[in-house]
Amino acid sequence: LLPPVILGEAANFAAYAFAPAILVTPLGALSIIVSAVLAHFMLNEKLHIFGVLGCVLCVVGSTSIVLHAPIEKDIESVKEVWYLATEPGFISYACVVLFLVFFFIVQLVPRYGQTHMVIYVGICSLMGSLTVMSVKAVGIALKLTFSGMNQFVYVQTWIFIAVVVMCCLMQMNYLNKALDTFNTAVISPVYYVMFTSLTIFASMIMFKDWDSQNASQIVTEICGFITILSGTFLLHKTMDMGVKPPSEPTPPNNL
Repeated sequence: LLPPVILGEAANFAAYAFAPAILVTPLGALSIIVSAVLAHFMLNEKLHIFGVLGCVLCVVGSTSIVLHAPIEKDIESVKEVWYLATEPGFISYACVVLFLVFFFIVQLVPRYGQTHMVIYVGICSLMGSLTVMSVKAVGIALKLTFSGMNQFVYVQTWIFIAVVVMCCLMQMNYLNKALDTFNTAVISPVYYVMFTSLTIFASMIMFKDWDSQNASQIVTEICGFITILSGTFLLHKTMDMGVKPPSEPTPPNNL
């Protein structure tokens, strides 16, 4: 299973170099559809009517976002990304994220970490929004480097790489704690919603994805995102419907 996972993550990484995060991140819901369909045919896990409806909602929402996604801005140097990342708006967002993460880890994790999944998931989602912004910067640096403009001579590229490594390690740590403590079927949709929402919000601040769009396009994208969320929750909420519990063995008759 490791090679497909690595290939999938590499493709996801490459997507951030060529498309806005506001487009790439919500489309992660398509992996849920693929998993459900493959489980139906390969593992004999029956996809009931609510599962089919969830898949349809995810497809409709994804199509809506793709058709109305903002156009990716042309970036000719990683220094341009650094300039966007050091503007007051994104600096303020990053400071708020770091403060909340520090507060969660120091104050809330010891008290409520084992009883409230939002604590672990919140840490992962907050750090994830910074991870995606840094991943996008590294992806752009690689794309420009492969096209003949070496971006690894700039210290900014290495700073973005360091941020990716640190944020990923923290995400993996607290996501593993969440999965060890709570039900995966509950963690997955909640994490997807929080992570995707914060990532889109961070992308709006840093890359100003919606500046070139009108109100109709923005509302359509929001509706598409809400449709994907509905399909995701429906898939996870009803994934065990129709699965018969194992029957208990009949006690021996002692008569």
